[in-house]
Amino acid sequence: MTQPMNLIEKILAPHVLSGDMRPGQPLSLRVEQTLTQDALGMIAYLAFEFLGLPAVQTELSVSYMDHNLLYTDFRNPDDHAYLMSVARKYGIVVSRAGNGICHSVHLARFAKPGKLVIGTDSHTPSAGALGMIGIGAGGMEVAAVMAGEPLSLAMPEVVRIELTGKLRPGVNAKDIALEILRRFGVKGGLGLAFEFGGEGLETLSVPERMTLTNLAVETGATTSVCPVDEEARRFLRAQGREADFVPLTADPDAAYAQTVTIDLGALEPLLALPHQPDKVVPVREAEPVQVDQVFIGSCTNSSFSDMMKAARILRGRHIDPSVSLIVTPGTRQNYLALLESGAVETFVRAGARVLECGCGPCVGMGQAVRTGGVSLRTVNRNFKGRCGTKESSVYIASPETAAFTALAGHLAWGLEGFDPACLQDIREPERYDTDDSLILCHPEPDRDVKIVRGPNIREIPLGDPLPDSLTATVAIRLGDNVSTDDIAPSGAKNVANRANIEEVSKSTFERIDPDFWKRALALGNSVIVAGVNYGQGSSREHAALMPRYLGVRAVIARGFARIHRANLINFGILPLECADESLFSPGDQLLLSGLLRSGERGAVTLRCLTIGQSLELSLRLSPYEWAVVKAGGLLPYIRAKRQL
Repeated sequence: MTQPMNLIEKILAPHVLSGDMRPGQPLSLRVEQTLTQDALGMIAYLAFEFLGLPAVQTELSVSYMDHNLLYTDFRNPDDHAYLMSVARKYGIVVSRAGNGICHSVHLARFAKPGKLVIGTDSHTPSAGALGMIGIGAGGMEVAAVMAGEPLSLAMPEVVRIELTGKLRPGVNAKDIALEILRRFGVKGGLGLAFEFGGEGLETLSVPERMTLTNLAVETGATTSVCPVDEEARRFLRAQGREADFVPLTADPDAAYAQTVTIDLGALEPLLALPHQPDKVVPVREAEPVQVDQVFIGSCTNSSFSDMMKAARILRGRHIDPSVSLIVTPGTRQNYLALLESGAVETFVRAGARVLECGCGPCVGMGQAVRTGGVSLRTVNRNFKGRCGTKESSVYIASPETAAFTALAGHLAWGLEGFDPACLQDIREPERYDTDDSLILCHPEPDRDVKIVRGPNIREIPLGDPLPDSLTATVAIRLGDNVSTDDIAPSGAKNVANRANIEEVSKSTFERIDPDFWKRALALGNSVIVAGVNYGQGSSREHAALMPRYLGVRAVIARGFARIHRANLINFGILPLECADESLFSPGDQLLLSGLLRSGERGAVTLRCLTIGQSLELSLRLSPYEWAVVKAGGLLPYIRAKRQL
């Protein structure tokens, strides 16, 4: 008799090439689609070039230009020219600058129920809103999948999020997502996958579901998925893609690690306080902090209906004179609909600055806050300094809360004489504009295309094989929840150098320790020490590649975020686990011995030469991960495997 399967298991099962779907066990998975964004895709395509194949081996690979839209000098346009030429040469689809944010465009135009997509962005699980499993990863893993390699993934435990009831007028899907973050925290989802269901889910549109699958990433969850029901069919029909509809639901009596129930009718407007997305409180309990800036946009909350709700609140009113209101439609498709509806005129007359379709302020690409300033944003992350200004505070909230705050000049929800019931009739369009003129398809690779390579685009530095022993110095000791924004800061200056590892490595930990890069280079071999959830946040592999270039050979921590741990392995850095990082101090000399046997043993013998103490550190690697580390990283591993 066939065992009942939950939705995650049902989608993964036909993709499993080896392994079994028991929680924590390694799986080797076939993947149909890849997506990249320009800030992290450069490394993926440089790696793919290195592998020497004539074309991508996937059903579909899409290159999105949505992050690096500030052409302050030659570097970002050079990157885009490179990406355009690579796409023509290898048979990759391009979503050009101005077409929109990768997750929003992919959901609308390419996501297919029941399939797998891996992307160089941690919010790739957004595709789960249409019953497609999305996995965020570093560019090396995406390059490997484009080359026909399987994806290596530990099977997550599946948690069912049961939604009951219906949201009250003015309460947003963002408030559901923030409630999930309040309950799980920024590391409570590690090793988990969320499956949404229940009668409450049936009341949510696909873009609202994407808000859930997008923001659930911030718990550390591997992925999230929604069933493919009649609401999904309506969305695909509106996109002119009803032929892609495949009904998918969990089997009756499917098993889950746990079930969490959320009564939508009991929710109220929430917000996340600085500087973590899980510091969630009701808006009514927050102090009426004065706000310098409000940003409505990002992949989390830039749908047509989200923008329309904000416009309905702002209609006939003007923002507080102390506030700068920034509005960024997520996609060109939604922008056109907002133009036709009159919403864009409403934003402009209310005093907003309307930007082009892209990630923009969410990733610190323009619209930074003044020193010591406060911004309320409809984004998914509010890490310290992410907005582009180190000494600033960012709050996360819904578009409704953002609009009310822009009018009041301080954190607020509601307006005298305003009845939120007027927001109830706002719906997604019955038919979307499907003009894909900014999407360039290259179904046949053209090997005669010459790659356009600007002077700031350099080869990826490769790691050397793991030695049996090495001496290294503790270069820095950090606390809990160190984010990839802390390790490899974003922003226009740094993102423009992402294809030049030698130059961008100088920004490693620059907001915490500006001299880290000089010290690490001088040390030769070094080690980073940290607490729990090291590497949370973005999938940017530069947070591993930059330290490795500077000589970091191991990270000792109490725990790692999933994607960052994988990135460390992919660049040959040992992810060592230790119950008490306070045992180590900056400057300690460490001897790591017996390394070539450590993978099989599951431990590394370490001796602190400074104090003469020895201990064992855990090294939990699958056989595949161990082979990658021994080779010095994923590219050397694949090269040796294919005898390139």
